[in-house]
Amino acid sequence: MSHTRTVLWLSRPLRQARILCRTQFMEQKAQGPPSPPAMENGTQPCEERPPAAPEATITEGAAKIVFPNANEVFYNPVQEFNRDLTCAVITEFARTHLGAKGIQIKVPGEKDLKKVCVNLCEQEEEKAEQKEDENLTPGDQPSTAAVGEICEEGLRVLEGLAASGLRSIRFALEVPGLQSVVANDASARAVELIDRNVHLNGVAHLVQPNQADARMLMYQHQKASERFDVIDLDPYGSPAPFLDAAVQAVSDGGLLCVTCTDMAVLAGNSGETCYSKYGAMALKSRACHEMALRIVLHSLDLHANCYQRFVVPLLSISADFYVRVFVRVFTGQAKVKSSASKQALVYQCVGCGAFYLQRLGKASGDPAGRVKFSAACGPPVTPECEHCGQRHQLGGPMWADPIHDLDFVGRVLEAVTTNPGRFHTSKRIQGVLSVVTEELPDVPLYYTLDQLSSTIHCNTPRLLQLRSALLHAGFRVSLSHACKNAVKTDAPPLAVWDIMRCWEKECPVKRERLSETSPAFRILAVEPRLKANFNIREDANPSSRQQGLKRFQANPEANWGPRPRARPGGKAASKDLEGRRRLLQSKRKEPAEDPAQRAARLKTFPCKRFKEGTCQRGDQCCYSHSPTPPVASADPPLTDCPETTPKILPGPDAAAGGGTAAPGVD
Repeated sequence: MSHTRTVLWLSRPLRQARILCRTQFMEQKAQGPPSPPAMENGTQPCEERPPAAPEATITEGAAKIVFPNANEVFYNPVQEFNRDLTCAVITEFARTHLGAKGIQIKVPGEKDLKKVCVNLCEQEEEKAEQKEDENLTPGDQPSTAAVGEICEEGLRVLEGLAASGLRSIRFALEVPGLQSVVANDASARAVELIDRNVHLNGVAHLVQPNQADARMLMYQHQKASERFDVIDLDPYGSPAPFLDAAVQAVSDGGLLCVTCTDMAVLAGNSGETCYSKYGAMALKSRACHEMALRIVLHSLDLHANCYQRFVVPLLSISADFYVRVFVRVFTGQAKVKSSASKQALVYQCVGCGAFYLQRLGKASGDPAGRVKFSAACGPPVTPECEHCGQRHQLGGPMWADPIHDLDFVGRVLEAVTTNPGRFHTSKRIQGVLSVVTEELPDVPLYYTLDQLSSTIHCNTPRLLQLRSALLHAGFRVSLSHACKNAVKTDAPPLAVWDIMRCWEKECPVKRERLSETSPAFRILAVEPRLKANFNIREDANPSSRQQGLKRFQANPEANWGPRPRARPGGKAASKDLEGRRRLLQSKRKEPAEDPAQRAARLKTFPCKRFKEGTCQRGDQCCYSHSPTPPVASADPPLTDCPETTPKILPGPDAAAGGGTAAPGVD
């Protein structure tokens, strides 16, 4: 048999065997995985499945959600105050919005109280209510909206960045008068978790999980008939990418709730970054938290003005590590023209911290009742500060009108006070809203006690003493929810510094220690024109302070603050996270200096009092008393390094003391 025939004869059985093996493999694949008994008997090797990620059950408010321990979906328990406050605000907004349609809402735990114009006793009220109910026909009965029920004319709510869906589920379980709640997130894993938690809480008839980009979803609802009545945005970091779509997707008169956690940018650490995100320059100042609120409001109004819309702030809060604003968005070309007069630039002195506002526009009325808009005149400051002679920094533009609607805030505060068991953070909500109602609405920004005292290097007066002095002088003064020791007043900077000059006379400062060019020396060199009275007045102590309300909460837990960004890969958090935090804590601080090294270092500096002849310490002085103090040089003498010492070559001018250096030494 030839070689070719032999190869063909051997390849034919191999070909048939290959076809048979392939057929058996396809049959096994079609039948699915082997049964567990077959795997145990050793028919096929046993494959171990990866263990499921551990899960935790979280209860907040009326909601109960299942949350993976791995950092797949963002969740921060510290923001429970944020979510409680949002539920309270939306409830009051629903009461106002649905009340105009003749729909009453029923809030769990809230008594059904009706306002009666005349003072009737309880029996007369009951008789009057019974007669009213008897006279009303079934069709005339006022419709009511309860929690967990679909209201056909209720609010359409969108949570653009729902994460675990906790906020949307709480809306469905705690806020009455809702038509639908869309819980949207771009992560498929987050949407699966939302759907699971929605069915767990039994609110599938109200909450609709949706996976889409929040911006595209809001752009798709620009039509007036498809807009949302309430839009809630609580992103990780800055909400700037979502603001343009949000102001278009909210209905006319609708509620827009926005959270910003990028406080490092809004507080002035990166002014150029703040301008790129919000269109304003942030300044580093003691009033940075209120300025952050006003910058966010300016950005919202600026985006709305592009579409002939404008915003009306209801409530603006600075709490913990974020700011939260609640605004209503309206449409009106005539009202948009006044937006320029609501914005202002800030001139802040870098020496004493005095600030002045410059409005961008001017609105003036004529005798006919028409409003005329024009450009404002300025600036309100000189090139140098009139108090300390330092230069000014320019910040803004920012929102200069009131940042709260005091009537709306009062209704929310009343609802929370009468029903304290509704929220876990009711005491804090009462304290914060009480301070908000006491703030001066027409006075932007504020001073702080430590800022005024440290500028002139004097002792810090008591809060009531400074408030009383301002009240005795005829000015208004209030606290601020954004800072514990804030002094918000309509007094000009000249009057504020006159009061501090009077306080310095009672607690004198050693003038010889002040430099002639320092802000403290220049401020104290001027005699006060105002005679301050520091006697305590009764109205100097606000009611929220007298009642001992929980106005400024301490840190709720260890290592609190913004949590890390959600990981799409589903990797669990490191078990040694606490150890890593302790390792990286205070890493930029220099180690403690050895006492001997510190003494040797101080001996290199001359003693100023020895030069003046007033030092009485003698040899015990830590500074040098030598007439020519030793000069510390970091470079060694040239003779100590022969490798770099230039060599002098003999030349014709050697006898005259001259020489020529070598061209180079390696």
